[in-house]
Order: sequence, then structure tokens, then C-alpha cells
Amino acid sequence: MTAESNHHLTLAVKSAGQRLMRFIRARVANEADAEDVLQDVWHRLANALNAGPVEQVGAWLYTVAQNRIIDRYRKPAMPSLDALVEDMESEPESGLAFAEFLLRDNTTPRTEHLRHRFWEELHRALAELPEEQRQVFVWHELEALSFQDIAFLTGENANTLLSRKRYAVLHLRTRLEPIRHEFLAPDL
Repeated sequence: MTAESNHHLTLAVKSAGQRLMRFIRARVANEADAEDVLQDVWHRLANALNAGPVEQVGAWLYTVAQNRIIDRYRKPAMPSLDALVEDMESEPESGLAFAEFLLRDNTTPRTEHLRHRFWEELHRALAELPEEQRQVFVWHELEALSFQDIAFLTGENANTLLSRKRYAVLHLRTRLEPIRHEFLAPDL
């Protein structure tokens, strides 16, 4: 990395670092994911600066961060999370699933509030679960581990893990039902 590129990177980190982290935190499930996304953004900026100057560094950083967040939700775990919230959408005329709403590009104060509220409620509901059910759900849905991998880590039978996850999903469906109505409000 050239001295000039290093200087540009240092300036970007100082001027945008905290704001960018707040932006990322509002859009991901937990602090570890936020740190991973931010680290990847800085890595990509360093590589881009090595290739040449980056115009409008601030806009570039937010664009890369948004793209990295979307990429995280495109992991194999997302279809299963879609299935969880899809089952909650018992009214076909609503036409709005949690996952679809969470991945929309439009950002208004209301949509940001609802996204933040969804993740808060999900984390609260997860905290209410017995440890074994919570861990299986988090590993499978949020960290994209297969049941085979979880069975290897825990030494448990895959059918036992499936049962634990089923109970977790049933609890989460019931627990997240009240917030569903906020997502279905017409002014989205």
C-alpha cells in the first residue's frame, strides 16, 4: 500500500468509522456480524485504494457495507428464516413477508425502526428459549450450520436437534405474531 493510499484509508477510518458501524449495527443481527461486515468493508477499501483512487469515499463505504449486509442474508440460512416468517404470514392478501421487508433497499425512518424492532424482538424471544433450543436455532438459522455439523459439535442425534429446533420455531412464531401487524401496516 502506498503512503498516499495509507493516508486515505486512515482518514476514512477516522471520519466514517463510528457512523458506519452504527449504520451496520442497525441492519444486522448481532455485534459479531456487525464487526465482520465492518472489517470486510475496511479490507475492500484497502484493496480498492491499492488499485487506484476512490472517489466519494463515504458513499463508497456505505454502498459496500449495504452490499455486504445483503450478501450475509443471502447465505443458505436465509431460506429457512424465510420459512419461519412465511408460516406466520397466514393472510395471503398481505403480500408482505418479514424477510422481504427486511431486505428492501428503501430506508425511511419507519422502515429502519421496524427492522430494528424485528431484530430486538427476535433476540428477546430467543432469550426466552431453553439453552438447547436457542443454540440449535441460532446455529442452524443464523450461522448456517447444517444439522450434521451441529450433531458433530454437540454429540446429539440429528432427530433430537430437529425436534429442539421445531420447538424453538413454534415459540418464535407465537412470540413474533404481535409485531407482524406492524409490518403489515399499509404505509410501507
